[in-house]
Amino acid sequence: MIFESRPNVSVDAFSLAFKTGNAIILRGGKDAIFSNTALVNCMRQTLQDTGHNPDIVQLVEDTSHVVAEELMQATDYVDVLIPRGGAKLIQTVKEKSKIPVIETGVGNVHIYIDEFADLDMAAKIVINAKTQRPSVCNAAEGLVVHQAIAKGFLSQLEKMLKESNQSVEFRADEEALQLLENAVAASETDYATEFLDYIMSVKVVDSFEQAISWINKYSSHHSEAIITNNISRAEIFQDMVDAAAVYVNASTRFTDGFVFGLGAEIGISTQKLHARGPMGLEALTSTKYYINGTGQVRE
Repeated sequence: MIFESRPNVSVDAFSLAFKTGNAIILRGGKDAIFSNTALVNCMRQTLQDTGHNPDIVQLVEDTSHVVAEELMQATDYVDVLIPRGGAKLIQTVKEKSKIPVIETGVGNVHIYIDEFADLDMAAKIVINAKTQRPSVCNAAEGLVVHQAIAKGFLSQLEKMLKESNQSVEFRADEEALQLLENAVAASETDYATEFLDYIMSVKVVDSFEQAISWINKYSSHHSEAIITNNISRAEIFQDMVDAAAVYVNASTRFTDGFVFGLGAEIGISTQKLHARGPMGLEALTSTKYYINGTGQVRE
């Protein structure tokens, strides 16, 4: 597993690997190497003290890119590689690894405010999804608003942000730019960016169909949401939007292994093979068939 800053990933990954009978190689970032070293030393000592082979968990202590790329080529020793981190890390692993990769993590997450939405509820959901913990992959990064309610909704959203002492910089398209106070003009890059900050892109659309098309164009296939009281539209949105988790009238912040009842997760897969969404114990297992006979032959 190749990951970046968070040393808690070492503990989660090892726990899941141990429970599912897997050995694991951990390669964290240089900014957490001392924490990772201490944690892995503790794991290895505990394994030894309890009669297990401590070598089932290994830490790559050299945090250079050269060594990381060597790990990506180790096809004789590693069955699957799971990267956890930002878009740049995941893209590098996808491009350079000769080992099968499970893509996880990048969350260019959108919330679409439909013309049939409860605007007060919609604003509360957007504020939660953007500001409760903006540095995680299930935080909202893009806001898509139906033109019919754009003026009223965006005004209400900014008002509620002020009342909650929250500040978000909006990167807005031409129409939204005229309706927002705290906004700058969006670039094409902004619509595809996972900001991990108090920044959000805003797009005003003319139709429900355009909203789906826009989201599918820029989505990282992590989590997407629609706010609407129109049941038919909610169902169509969930069917047509290509993401691991698709929400109706709820914050995207719930995409998480613990929340979904899976326990600890090793990552949130944004691909379709072999796992998708939060990856718990089951995602780290494979199928093996035991066939016991008494002389049967196939004719």
